Amino acid sequence: MSVERETNVPSGWLMLLVLLALTAGGVALFLIGVLPGTEAQGGQTNVWALAFGLALLLAVSLIIPGFFTLQPNEARVLILFGSYKGTTRQTGFRWGNPFYSNGPGQGTVQLRGAGFPTAEAKKPGKPSRGLRRYKVSLRARTLNGDRLKVNDRRGNPVEIAAVVVWRVADTAQAVFDVDDYEQYVATQSESALRHVASAYAYDHGTGDETSAEITLRSNVVEVSQALQNELEQRLAKAGVTVDEARLTHLAYAPEIAQAMLRRQQAEAIIAARQKIVAGAVGMVDMALRELSAKQVVSLDDERKATMVSNLMVVLCGESEVHPVVNAGTLYQ
Repeated sequence: MSVERETNVPSGWLMLLVLLALTAGGVALFLIGVLPGTEAQGGQTNVWALAFGLALLLAVSLIIPGFFTLQPNEARVLILFGSYKGTTRQTGFRWGNPFYSNGPGQGTVQLRGAGFPTAEAKKPGKPSRGLRRYKVSLRARTLNGDRLKVNDRRGNPVEIAAVVVWRVADTAQAVFDVDDYEQYVATQSESALRHVASAYAYDHGTGDETSAEITLRSNVVEVSQALQNELEQRLAKAGVTVDEARLTHLAYAPEIAQAMLRRQQAEAIIAARQKIVAGAVGMVDMALRELSAKQVVSLDDERKATMVSNLMVVLCGESEVHPVVNAGTLYQ
């Protein structure tokens, strides 16, 4: 694996002064060389002055391509005749060896939109992003993935999407160890998301709501952390670090969405009924104990059963109950 070596390059302003001085000297010597000499010199051209002037102008033409600028959070990988000489992160106007490679003029990688690449992601003849003069952006970037259809651990098809915030940490690895680090990040992000989604169930099964199982819907934080850990392992060889990875979309696939919705509704109704019945039983028990403790009325088992039945109907019924007033005695 390649390892980044940070190096320094001269200031561009200092080399600009040298360039101006060489230009002035070269022009002066060139003019002296091409102008006719004095009578004492026989009117001959000064060959040496002309040669030195042309040499200085040639040096100026070689110095000019070495100027470049770096913005904050930007680096340049210095490659001299195929040999890695280091990486400079000095911002501002700089000058380097004019023979440092400037990167390919034409690239082959062009990502479509902000999502994961498809089979048509490579477009020949398009400028390669981040490779001109081998400049590498160190800023945080956001990869907003497209929705993917994946089978969860139970085999249910789900739609899932994630956003990944990443940055280049090692420029040497990013440039030399992978073909194109941007496409590598996009491809590995899709692969990691598919793997993580298939390792967890979408939701708890019937009757397992109280279990400690991690699911995609109930444990978004834990699943996002697992996705980030896997991405860090996959992208380490490209010199990329992951700042954040989180799920942005999670739903059942359309073909089973209606069936799962009905199941969830049934589970919600059952859970609500269980709470209603538990509360009604508690209220009936409290009423019977209070009546007995305060000796308001003495009821036999048959009358208690009738009272319990009536109270359960009143407390558990969905529609409004219309009571019937008994104008006679309790036993008639």
